[in-house]
Amino acid sequence: MQKLHRVAALATFLIAAPLAVLAQAFDTNATAAYVIDQSTGTVLLSKNADEPLPPASMSKLMTIYMSFEAVADGRLRIDETLPVSSHSAAYGGSSMFLDTTDRVKVEDLLRGVIVLSGNDASSVLAEALSIDGTESGFARMMTERAKQLGMMNSHFANSNGWPAAGQRMSMKDLGILADHLIKDFPTYYPLFSEQSFLFDGRVPSNTQNRNPILGLGIGADGLKTGHTSEAGYGLVGSAKQGDRRIIFVLTGLTSTQQRAEEAEKIVNWAFRQFAQKDVVSKGTRLAQADVWMGDQPTVGLTVAEDFAMLVPVMSTRNGLNAEIVYSGPIAAPITEGQQLGELVITLDGLPETRLPLVADRNVAKGGFNTRLRTAALVLLEKFAPTAEIPADDAT
Repeated sequence: MQKLHRVAALATFLIAAPLAVLAQAFDTNATAAYVIDQSTGTVLLSKNADEPLPPASMSKLMTIYMSFEAVADGRLRIDETLPVSSHSAAYGGSSMFLDTTDRVKVEDLLRGVIVLSGNDASSVLAEALSIDGTESGFARMMTERAKQLGMMNSHFANSNGWPAAGQRMSMKDLGILADHLIKDFPTYYPLFSEQSFLFDGRVPSNTQNRNPILGLGIGADGLKTGHTSEAGYGLVGSAKQGDRRIIFVLTGLTSTQQRAEEAEKIVNWAFRQFAQKDVVSKGTRLAQADVWMGDQPTVGLTVAEDFAMLVPVMSTRNGLNAEIVYSGPIAAPITEGQQLGELVITLDGLPETRLPLVADRNVAKGGFNTRLRTAALVLLEKFAPTAEIPADDAT
């Protein structure tokens, strides 16, 4: 019978460089927040990050992602013009002020969504890509595509975040989406850093990107703001300094000023208060697990790839805990690289990090003698008499 095993891993195997005194976690004013270092995958902050919340215009990132996919695979051309339906033209709020006489280039619509946060532009793209030509049909496609990307707490009722029942995303899901946009579409990602866009000479009052940290010299280059009375003020942001890039998501702030201040503070905190440390190298045997019916009695547990994480620049080795979790004994055959458990790392001031642990070698099924010996041991354990205490010695 398999049992869950928890084995403490020695911290000396995990962090090679010496560390000092514990750093203070970031105390955000946001009602929900998520901050991740993209280069290492280290989650630096998680506050109500899995809770589905109204995403406001930050949900337009899903429309943008699916539009980028359509351009990349040829279903949309960047210079193609799209018609504007009465449904799209009727949207209020932030807008490109499109009307039904317009035919608008895809490139302009993308800028209209990214820079101007155009609700109408987002709907035009949605209707063009929809399975049935409607925005609601596209919203169903958004929900399905989100799940395929690992966004399990997202559901869409429209393409642009206009307040609607069922329009929900978690901050972690928005972080996952931002990560995909940056990694999957490096050619188009620079659109997010454009600070202004004047479409066809229209509406000079709506030409500026609402992202408050672009142009501050802190490496910010994306992604999308959001605001409704229900959601408050939010921002999905990213910044790169040197070889490091962070992605952060904030929501529930009370004003544009608080959003700007909180975003700048969180970028500075993420870059100044953390340093990258090598944690464990591929092939390092961290533990060994018993094997059931194998030609070898044990198998080593290791990580599939070299792993580094960010640690507070002022932290202690005493604040680091690492635990190996697996269910064993593990039945043969076992293939090298097969996931058998997890390495769970906790560091004071940071959310928990989980790494898959894999087999460090192949273990084949044992032969007849192995099976016979195992069966005998099981029978012996099952039927061996339990020693009894003599009656006159009992108390």
